[in-house]
Amino acid sequence: MTVTARAVERYRGPEYRRLLQAARRRLESNGGSLDASVGVYKPDEAERKALIGIIGYREPGVKRIGVTLRELDAVVRAGTNLGLVDLLETLGGPLRNRPREAARALAARDEVLRPAKESPLYESAEWYRGWLDGVSRDGTVSRLAGRPRTAGALARAARVLEFLEARPEDDPEITLAGLATKITGHPKALDHPATLSTLVLRALAIRAGVPAPSTAEERRDLWDCYEVVADDLASRILVLNLPAEGEGLGEWLTGAARFGTPFQVTLHQLTTFSIALRAPVVHVCENPAVLRRAAAELGPECPPLVCTEGRPSTAFHRLAATAVRGGARLRYHGDFDWPGVDMAGAVARRYGAELWRMTAADYLAGLANLGDLPEGDEHLRLAGRPVPTPWDPALADAMGERGTAVYEEAVAGSLLADLRG
Repeated sequence: MTVTARAVERYRGPEYRRLLQAARRRLESNGGSLDASVGVYKPDEAERKALIGIIGYREPGVKRIGVTLRELDAVVRAGTNLGLVDLLETLGGPLRNRPREAARALAARDEVLRPAKESPLYESAEWYRGWLDGVSRDGTVSRLAGRPRTAGALARAARVLEFLEARPEDDPEITLAGLATKITGHPKALDHPATLSTLVLRALAIRAGVPAPSTAEERRDLWDCYEVVADDLASRILVLNLPAEGEGLGEWLTGAARFGTPFQVTLHQLTTFSIALRAPVVHVCENPAVLRRAAAELGPECPPLVCTEGRPSTAFHRLAATAVRGGARLRYHGDFDWPGVDMAGAVARRYGAELWRMTAADYLAGLANLGDLPEGDEHLRLAGRPVPTPWDPALADAMGERGTAVYEEAVAGSLLADLRG
């Protein structure tokens, strides 16, 4: 073993371990600059003697002994012919340059974000900015930037969202595979658990004001809200007393109406069978509880009623378009919460629907039905982003002032009275 090798081996001793570890950490954190100092806290006797060999005598019992990196470098160089950096790399491998790594990571992160921030949605849509802020703060963007295969996922997600946002309301539904192919050229790019699918669904959940989906059913339903068909059997609409013309589905709907029994129609049925609807008026509600009461109390005497079971699905839009083409007028009622009035406005715009008992006076009457709210009854507190109600601006004002949601179940009696009439 050479003299230099023996001198290097000396620094492998336990008395130097904490000192050299501290030196490595400091040099890695400051980009290799020797203009810094390190120390050993509560050194044992062997460590104290080693430090004395570098900086001179220190009394026993000193809580911390410090040394500048230049002092340490000079001692190391005199004894080994190696600088401090060379010694540390000989003993423990290459030093990292953390400031340079951080700068590169930041540049990569900015590059991942850049195309998403250049999207027109960044200026026009608050939900889109909220989504980008969320994936920036929770480390998602950094993880995407750290892997070449996912670095472009955010840009592709932005293109999917741009397509869905710009899509005309009366545009035909698109399959999930068709959407993935259109944007990426690969039919499975939006399948769960692909990174692109997770990013887009997270954004769509914010857009819809609902939690990010965590189950297969929730993912299908969220895609369905935007008329992207992940499963044409899962997209459905609940109907009561809606007779139709046509073989298969038309016969089933007519038979169910004869007995006043609810019938669930899937998108698969609507695309498989051709039907015609001749009802002059079709009432629409949001919550199954209303349709259930109508079936129980009115039976076959109830006029045609369909239930969206929450946010209107692709099946609902297919059925509503068929009804309007057949001459029907839609009358829509939903929950008095921000998502509910948002959906009501969308159905009114798309199908020229009359909004059924969706005025400020109806909201206040429903609020009176609730009586005094118990303290802390949070499930009735309005949440989410307020939306305008152009058919009755006083409605949004009243909801914002009262801060309380009125769900359809609370006004079902009034709705059924109309259906009886």
